[in-house]
Amino acid sequence: MSAEPIIYGLIFVGVLVLVEGLYLVAFGKSISLNSRVNRRLEMLERGTRRQEVLEKLRKEMQQHMSARSIPLYSLLSEKAQKAAIAFTPQQLIMIMAAVSAFAFMALTVGTETETPVRLLLSVGIGVGGVYFWIAHKAGKRMAMIEEQLPDAVELMVRSLRVGHPFSNAISIVSKEIQDPLASEFGVIADESAYGRDIGEALKDMAERLDMQDLRFLAVAVTIQQQSGGNLAEILAGLAKVIRARFRLFRRVKAITAEAKWSGKFLSAFPIVALIVINVSDPHYYDEVRDHALFIPACFAVGIFLALNLLVMRILTNIKV
Repeated sequence: MSAEPIIYGLIFVGVLVLVEGLYLVAFGKSISLNSRVNRRLEMLERGTRRQEVLEKLRKEMQQHMSARSIPLYSLLSEKAQKAAIAFTPQQLIMIMAAVSAFAFMALTVGTETETPVRLLLSVGIGVGGVYFWIAHKAGKRMAMIEEQLPDAVELMVRSLRVGHPFSNAISIVSKEIQDPLASEFGVIADESAYGRDIGEALKDMAERLDMQDLRFLAVAVTIQQQSGGNLAEILAGLAKVIRARFRLFRRVKAITAEAKWSGKFLSAFPIVALIVINVSDPHYYDEVRDHALFIPACFAVGIFLALNLLVMRILTNIKV
């Protein structure tokens, strides 16, 4: 029985654990999305100057989109931007190379695969592992921001109704709620203190995170600044709209979950069957392995499985 497929999976998991460990060691536990610590406030409490904290956080939030010109890095830049990965693009590329080397050494020790195949697999595991890690971080962070935003807007409304100016309401939100939204609004509060227009800062955050609800907030604040009106009432209505859209989005997600998992299952089943067959009977495909159509057929099956995932993703990608 061949244990190589299991070893491949363990090496991939090891790459994910290694990258996460490097991230936490380099930037501290407060950068983890599971942490209840507001990272911006933690840096301020350590004695770091407010301007230095602002510059550091702004650099982390904007560095990946400015590096889209790096070859192949454009595949990662958008998700790394949404995840606010603190590693620089150059550091991420070096990490990909390092974990690819780690995967190659693990494959060399744990398997008897030929050297060209080990090289290809190690690069795929290294690059794919980092991409999967960043995509998971981005998805989790965006989901948390979407969930936190209605509460943040309602907190602004309460602050405005007791007489605080809007800049103070933003600052209160940055202190009272948790990350990741707390640090985002903390950056806006600091930028406002240094003279930047709040509406413009909100618009930049909405475009950087590519969130429609944040665009609504930025537009509402900009219109109120230009034409006046009761901002508390505007934001109260906006909070209700955002919360209703969030509930509808969750409902749509629940309705389309069956179709999404069906597509994933149908795409994964042939691969799982192939692994099980190779583990239970390594010589099962020996009679057809040398056939001229064997390799083209493998590529064709892989393409069709990928197309199945893509089509199901398009069909279930319902805009709310």
